[in-house]
Amino acid sequence: MKDSEKGRSMRYRLTFITGLAVGYVLGTRAGRERYEQLRAGAQKLARNPAVRNTAESAALGGRQAAAKALDKVRPLREKIGQREGRTATEDDWGTSNT
Repeated sequence: MKDSEKGRSMRYRLTFITGLAVGYVLGTRAGRERYEQLRAGAQKLARNPAVRNTAESAALGGRQAAAKALDKVRPLREKIGQREGRTATEDDWGTSNT
């Protein structure tokens, strides 16, 4: 790993840990009542038809994109397996990937 990559990785970790710490402090100060308010708001948002439709559309789009990617990767995987003299479903240890 290059020094610039290590620095980026460390910065992301530090940001994540800072976010956790801030969230914990704010959560403990807000108490149970605020938690219940936030939870009720999140549930109301999740029941919103527009939000549900958007989430379902995003999930469908993700499944379609994954299927397209698999269709493109499968022939390449078979080609690589043929070059290396092994079957496409066999990994480096000789076990099946199915």
